[in-house]
Amino acid sequence: MPKSRIELRFGGTGGQGLVLSAKLLADALALEGRHVAQSQTYEPTSRGGFCNADLVVAAGEVDYPLPVAFDYLVLLDKIAVKPSWPRLKAGALVIADTRLCPELPAGDGKQLSLPLSRTAIELGSERVTNIVALAVLIELTGLCKHKSVEQVIRASSPRGFLDLNLDALAAGYELAKAPAVAVAS
Repeated sequence: MPKSRIELRFGGTGGQGLVLSAKLLADALALEGRHVAQSQTYEPTSRGGFCNADLVVAAGEVDYPLPVAFDYLVLLDKIAVKPSWPRLKAGALVIADTRLCPELPAGDGKQLSLPLSRTAIELGSERVTNIVALAVLIELTGLCKHKSVEQVIRASSPRGFLDLNLDALAAGYELAKAPAVAVAS
């Protein structure tokens, strides 16, 4: 990872597993010796309100634990666009779900609209959209090694969800490798 500090957000609604995605990525990065600060915000409604999980990643100590401007933004619902968009760095990468976040404002970064939730539904559960999105982010950015995130998922997944989570991870990697994505990025 060439940058000394990377800031990213998983944004959407409560109940989409955004905090879990951030925790999985933070744990995978920590396995690789990176320093990570995680924070989250959510509205008082348990499902359907705005929710985000942010990470600040550094090679050394994290000097300020809250993000200032995002290098990467993963959007799983349109409700997260308005509070997140003004905080994008120039040239940021935005990964958005085509079904739940169909339109994005203009920006000078890279915008990829991908069928994240549709891919999860095809696997058997929309509940793993967050894992599909996490895998796309990792594949496109190289934030961490595949084996690190797989190790974390194996250690933290409930027994009944392990195979589905691993399938979602694999599907996300493949989605990020699709020819249309390569052209867009």
